[in-house]
Amino acid sequence: MPAQLNHTIALSTDPEASAAFLSEMLGVGTRVYPPFHEVQLANGASIDFLDSGGHPINAIHYAFLVTEQEFDEVFGRIQARGLDYYADPHKQRPSEINTNDGGRGVYWSDPDGHWLEILTVPYGGWPG
Repeated sequence: MPAQLNHTIALSTDPEASAAFLSEMLGVGTRVYPPFHEVQLANGASIDFLDSGGHPINAIHYAFLVTEQEFDEVFGRIQARGLDYYADPHKQRPSEINTNDGGRGVYWSDPDGHWLEILTVPYGGWPG
């Protein structure tokens, strides 16, 4: 069987708030599995937020493949919250979305600085 991502752990200053933020932005569910606050994704993988214990948080990039309709919904939430967003990962194109590979994409950050991205077409046109 090919390897599949099951979960990843993201350190957070407030795991409950981080999980709530991401789940609200993506419109997906959460569950508490102590000591983790999990955000469950449609493909069976999860992002499990864990208290950093006061240690510095190294921001991680998370990219989510979404449908065109889901893009509109998530992007609407980004705008409704007045969050800064960018068309590129280097923050060179603020308040824009990209149209890479014929799709749409946008980057923004969570409260702990994790770099989030939604895109409607995988980069390079890889199958989704």
